[in-house]
Parts: sequence; C-alpha cells; structure tokens
Amino acid sequence: MTLVSALPRKRTAPASAAARAARRRAALQWVAVHSVAIAAALFFLLPFVFVFLTSVMTDRQALTSDLWPHQWQWSNYAKVWHTPGFLTWWRNTLLYAGLGTLLTVVSSLPVAYALAKFRFRGRGLALTAVVAMMMLPPQVTVIPMYLFWAKQLHLTGSLWPLIVPMAFGDAFTIFLLRQFLLTIPKEYAEAARIDGCGELRTLLRVVLPMAKPAIAAVALFQFFSCWNDYFGPQIYASENPDAWTLSYGLESFKGAHHTNWNLTMAATLLVLAPVIVLFFFAQRAFVEGVTLTGVKG
Repeated sequence: MTLVSALPRKRTAPASAAARAARRRAALQWVAVHSVAIAAALFFLLPFVFVFLTSVMTDRQALTSDLWPHQWQWSNYAKVWHTPGFLTWWRNTLLYAGLGTLLTVVSSLPVAYALAKFRFRGRGLALTAVVAMMMLPPQVTVIPMYLFWAKQLHLTGSLWPLIVPMAFGDAFTIFLLRQFLLTIPKEYAEAARIDGCGELRTLLRVVLPMAKPAIAAVALFQFFSCWNDYFGPQIYASENPDAWTLSYGLESFKGAHHTNWNLTMAATLLVLAPVIVLFFFAQRAFVEGVTLTGVKG
C-alpha cells in the first residue's frame, strides 16, 4: 500500500515543477514584453510631456533648467490664441487640409478603381506611371510649376496653387486605394452589373462602402501631410501673411518670441492638438486600412 501511494507523488512532483517553471517563464516573458512597450511609450511620450510642462511655465522659468513649473501659467495658451494672425493661420490650414483631402480622395478613387478592376490596353503602363510619380520628388517640378502659377494664372500669394492640383489625383493615394480594391472579390461588382448598375453606381453603392477602411487611411495620410506642410506654403504663400498656414506661421511666431519658450511651446501644442485628437478617434480605421492595403499585388 505504501508503494502504491508513493507512485503518484513521484509522477506529480515533476509535473508540478514543470508547471511552475512554465508559469515563471510566462511571467518573465510578460514583464519583458511590457517593459519594452513601456520604454518605447516613454520614449515617444516624454518629449510631449516636456513641451507641455514648458508651455505652462513663466517666461523666466522657461529659460532655466527646471523641469516642473513653479507657477502654472495657463494664460500662455490664451496669449498665443489671441496673437494677431493666429486664427487666420488656423482657418487657412483647415481650408487647405480639409478641401485638399476631399479633392484628393474624390479624384483618386475612380482612378484606383479603374486600375484595380478594369482590363484595358496600357493598364500596366498607367500603373508604372503612377509608381514613377510616387518616386518623383516635388523639388524637381517646383520651378516650372511656380512659373506656371505665377506668370500664367497669377495665383501666387494664395493657397490655390496647392489645393487645385489635388483635384487631379495623388499617386500615393491612387496606389494605396488600388492595392486595397484588389482584395475585394470581383463577384460583388459582377452581381451589381447583373442587377443593372453601371460602373459609377457600382463604385458608389458596392465598392465604396467596402473600401471605407482604405479611404479613411489615405484621407488621414493626406490630411496630416497638408496640415504639416511647410514647403508648399513657403513657396506660394510667403508673400501674403493672410494666406499663411499654421506650419509657416509657427516659424514666424517662433522668430518673434525666440526668448519666450513657454509661448513657443504653447503654440506648438495648439498646432499639434487637432492632429493628435483626430488620430486618437480614427486610429482603428487608420490601422485597419493600412493593414489591409498592399496584401495583394
């Protein structure tokens, strides 16, 4: 009886030791993975914390090495907001980013649909041209385009030379949308055609609802690009302060308040805030759209 009762203990002891080792290994892996994630989060978060803390300091403390505000100056944001021209920069940036994003998506989606679903002569050449345009830096065409807008249309000193070309599509947007549309089974479009839908109606009623993640992703890409654009407004709108955007106006603000780091940081946060809030609410659609594009060639 003693021998029989001893056998299970010999079998369960190694098993329990192995289970404890497995749990210990899983716990160590959890700590390692989350430690790396926390370190990466702090790496990206600490600069924003530094900017925020500096933005609520007094003028004198912002020039010192102190990291924590002695007196919280929330009025710095009001000073920046009421700076002459700041609201104009906001309005111009919203016009540029909002209208530019809308025109880019509306003009690029039909082209991407045609490249993804139609079979026509020259389709490969058209796709090659789109990829080639993605590789072409804007500095190559800036001189002839500036001469065209300045000499022929006399639209320099405004943002229209930057907004109007977006109505003719964007190579990067076309390519990403095309890659996503390739993942949509062709049977959906064929069923719509059998029911009597034309190509435009098929695009709007069938393809467009299924392509919402990709559209959200490219719209965010374009919005962020326009919101942060400094090169374009510098070329076309620098001569007219009423046409400045936030990115270009912030550089002027920093030059005028080069010793007031608290105001400069407050202005920086006011410029960054809409982009951060937009990405926070749209990150699920953004990640889904980026993940699903490019899975089929």
